[in-house]
Amino acid sequence: MLKAIILVGGPMKGTRFRPLSLELPKPLFPVAGFPIIYHHIEACSQVPGLREILVIGFYQPNEALNRFISQSQQEFQIQIRYLQEYTALGTAGGIYHFRDQILTGSPEMFFVMNADVCGDFPLCDMVQFHKEKCPDASGIILGTEATRGQSQNFGCIVENKDTHEILHYVEKPETFVSTLINCGIYLFTPEIFSTLEVTFKKNLEDNYNYCDQNCHIPGFDFQTPSKEVIRLEQDIFIPLASTKQLFVFPTSRFWSQIKSAGAAVYANRHYLTIYQRTHPERLAKNGEGQPRIIGDVFIHPTASVHPTAVLGPNVTIGRNVTVGEGVRVRETIVLEGATLQAHCCILHSIVGWHSSVGVWTRVEGTPNDPNPNKPFAKLEIPCMFSSDGRLNPSITVIGSNVQVPSEVIILNSIVLPHKDLNGCYKNQIIL
Repeated sequence: MLKAIILVGGPMKGTRFRPLSLELPKPLFPVAGFPIIYHHIEACSQVPGLREILVIGFYQPNEALNRFISQSQQEFQIQIRYLQEYTALGTAGGIYHFRDQILTGSPEMFFVMNADVCGDFPLCDMVQFHKEKCPDASGIILGTEATRGQSQNFGCIVENKDTHEILHYVEKPETFVSTLINCGIYLFTPEIFSTLEVTFKKNLEDNYNYCDQNCHIPGFDFQTPSKEVIRLEQDIFIPLASTKQLFVFPTSRFWSQIKSAGAAVYANRHYLTIYQRTHPERLAKNGEGQPRIIGDVFIHPTASVHPTAVLGPNVTIGRNVTVGEGVRVRETIVLEGATLQAHCCILHSIVGWHSSVGVWTRVEGTPNDPNPNKPFAKLEIPCMFSSDGRLNPSITVIGSNVQVPSEVIILNSIVLPHKDLNGCYKNQIIL
């Protein structure tokens, strides 16, 4: 029996995803028509013997999260539970805190998946790799190749090329270490809890030693971070490297992180491409009385799209969206309830929930992707801001309930929710 854990973080995270994360927890943001972690759950449901999925984070349970979990349980016929941390416990602290829940039923192995990654997850291949190549290992990390420059933004892995044992691990190194990077997808056996216990006790001892020397109340400090905070990357992987307990499973499949809104648009593109193989029925098709479709396009069944509209490539039209006459949409996510009025043009953008774009208006971002056909892990996904604090040219994001007037241009801008715009904007954050 196997289990899976999805780490969703909490409301203090996802700041780079604003203004979209102001309305909805980032893990529930729809990419290619479905919430980000829906794709994780769907991948887990296809692993034979996987019986339960535990979602761990410190979001307060709300209607959207509860409804999503209930609907996912019914669709995939798998047990899904949300376990709320009392505070941010790090990427491994929540796993250790809820160890009894994870070990209930004596699972042989369990996956751990970060919610802010997306990809064509090779979970079954990881299980097979563990059984055939490293049955005594405590953990396997999914790895992929990045460029030399990108690698320093991730956890870098030095492996034995023959056995795939991890010999050295460095999280976000200051100098170049390796182009093989950590994808944030792991497969562990219950033996990993022995290492977590050692780390927890060491943290506890270090805290008490610090308090004995520096605190008014010996043995306890209210100011230091929780003693239960454990980081998989720094506290677990670094000491496990070169002990024959940690291995890497390299993949060349699509993978990336979703840190910014721009990354969501790229992820949308690649999930739509995956649908060609896994869910061709989700992709819109050309036909009489239907809008013109170019490439991969997802249209929710409740959306109303005028037959003269032209959509694609790489477009998602959400629930109850209205697309008017002569509208052109490309490389864009249009969220629930939005209205695109006649002859507007939306390129490389995200249009927020229940927002409206006026007649003959142009909303456009500047993609930082000179070759859309190259492997996804090689794409340069820009940050929202440059090092000097200026807005980087990237996609345009229209927040929820924004009214964009007719016959204007919105270029490379971020619009916060509940705004009534009254003119053209370029390279601005509209507060």
